[in-house]
Amino acid sequence: MTGNSAQGIKTVLHPVSDLATAKAVYAALLGVPPQTDESYYVGFEAAGQHIGLVPGGGPQSMTSPVAYWHVPDIEAKLAEVTAAGATVKEPAHDVGGGRLVATVTDPDGNVLGLLQDR
Repeated sequence: MTGNSAQGIKTVLHPVSDLATAKAVYAALLGVPPQTDESYYVGFEAAGQHIGLVPGGGPQSMTSPVAYWHVPDIEAKLAEVTAAGATVKEPAHDVGGGRLVATVTDPDGNVLGLLQDR
């Protein structure tokens, strides 16, 4: 191992078909209003977690929730997990505010997210 330890799952994105209805359900579940409320993304901060709603699965075509592992160096972690057998699904890219995200699939096809805040 490289010492580039994951900092835990702190972000989970959910694809939704009806953003307004999903927003109401998650606001009721979490007990807080959304922190980000846009037509392309609604995000909640609750109990140290970020829960995001992505209409239609977004440009990454999500079909199920994706948990994002926060890491200090996304490129190093991508190299480490692909060397261990994962396959890059979505290479690291900036999604704004210095946040980098990437996804990989494990050998069984499960999607794992990686996230680095700069």
